Amino acid sequence: MQATRLAIPDVVLFAPKVFGDERGFFFESFNARLFRELTGAEANFVQDNHSKSQKGVLRGLHYQLQPMAQGKLVRVVQGEVFDVAVDIRKSSPTFGLWVGEILSADNKRQMWIPEGFAHGFVTLSDTAEFLYKTTNYYAPEYERSIAWNDAAVKVNWPYSGVPVLSGKDQAAVPLAEAELFA
Repeated sequence: MQATRLAIPDVVLFAPKVFGDERGFFFESFNARLFRELTGAEANFVQDNHSKSQKGVLRGLHYQLQPMAQGKLVRVVQGEVFDVAVDIRKSSPTFGLWVGEILSADNKRQMWIPEGFAHGFVTLSDTAEFLYKTTNYYAPEYERSIAWNDAAVKVNWPYSGVPVLSGKDQAAVPLAEAELFA
């Protein structure tokens, strides 16, 4: 597995070694020892989530506050998305900055998003199925959202249409008004 630290070094992009032939393919999608060596994180994943979205659906930018903060290891098993992580740690030198990558069933890449980041994605293909492991359980009372189109964050979403948002995402607040990490 190849690991690449992105412009925000705590966010890591993984590209697996894929073994394929006329029968199909095989790859190791997670190995705790290798994950720890490549990220320096001791992640204890407690929950797996699976979502399906139509083209233009934008989910995010979501996070959970302490003590229920979540690290996420995300990937796409059908279709293609543009996946984004925003640093919301006020003490970080990269506070307010974002990184984004295309994740797809074809490229089989995964992205590690540690605690202290808001996360979101927009579906680029007709549909996409998105899987993610989390280091803490879903706790709606600790969940928060930052507006996907916040002018201070300036995520450059590669989708030209009007995104389809949930009610929760329509009500998301700008970074300047959000509850953040120290």
